[in-house]
Amino acid sequence: MYRYNTKEVKIGNVTIGGGNRIAIQSMTNTPTEDIKATVDQILRLEQAGCEIIRCTVPNSEAALAIKEIKKQIHIPLVADIHFDYKMAIMAMENGADKIRINPGNIGSADKVKAVVDVARERNIPIRIGVNSGSLEKNLVEKYGGVTAEGIVESALDKVHQVEDLGYDNLVISIKSSDVMMCVKAHELLAGKTGYPLHVGITEAGTLISGNIKSSIGLGLILGQGIGDTIRVSLTGDPVEEIKSAKLILRTLGLRKGGIEVVSCPTCGRTKIDLIGLANQVETLVQQYPLDIKVAVMGCAVNGPGEAKEADLGIAGGLGEGLLIKHGQIVKKMPEGELISALKSELDNWGK
Repeated sequence: MYRYNTKEVKIGNVTIGGGNRIAIQSMTNTPTEDIKATVDQILRLEQAGCEIIRCTVPNSEAALAIKEIKKQIHIPLVADIHFDYKMAIMAMENGADKIRINPGNIGSADKVKAVVDVARERNIPIRIGVNSGSLEKNLVEKYGGVTAEGIVESALDKVHQVEDLGYDNLVISIKSSDVMMCVKAHELLAGKTGYPLHVGITEAGTLISGNIKSSIGLGLILGQGIGDTIRVSLTGDPVEEIKSAKLILRTLGLRKGGIEVVSCPTCGRTKIDLIGLANQVETLVQQYPLDIKVAVMGCAVNGPGEAKEADLGIAGGLGEGLLIKHGQIVKKMPEGELISALKSELDNWGK
């Protein structure tokens, strides 16, 4: 599998590549220079399970803020740089654990060299990022449009540019909002490089459309053994990106830990607010680092049978509820006590 043969790259206290655990990333959407807002958001992301965070650095105020932000967070920080090479240098000088650049929009070769020189001095990894939307005109003409082949050639050109400067502490990301183009590009790139790959579907969309596109794209890519870090790009609260990333990895068998919630889709037999109940359970289980499956069923008649593959389950009927363990009913109670009963079981699980 590709990810077991990629180069190891250390980003702060997280090592990616070489078969290490696939790291979950996100990006803040606060002004980076607003230190309090940015730190508050990063701490929420940490709690949700974010392992690497990226912050935009469009100006010197943002670059300087990195030093103070770093003091208050516990995960590596990546500085996202566009156009101004000075911001890349300033971000590294203020403690960025990695920088994300596209050498094509940084400017002249001298400016790229200045960035690489500082990265080499401090042994800071560079993530070379290429998006389909910024593909060079000559490659669009060469391939007759924006294509997976063009994206890969563009990324490798940028990699070789940095390698020619004597630096190979690199991560590559190639992204497109076209899911199948993105999948093909990763398949092509994985066979041409040994650098770790950061995987994501860019501009995926809002919560529903973004999750569907990301799940399909990331599933196809990660399922082939490609990818060392991931980000689910969603328009909204970045905490939702972490929830989705964790679920994608667990569904693919690439992560263990964390409670998996399964729930029935409701039908005419449902006599309780199953949607509300399932949402309450989803929220409740996030605080428990347990590797178990919890079922939420809306029918007290078939619930035990449907929940038999779960470790723990609850089922509701007309005014009554059932607590189920390994497919067996262990307690009957009023419907309103289901959540508290489930919480009690989780609090004492394994004791």
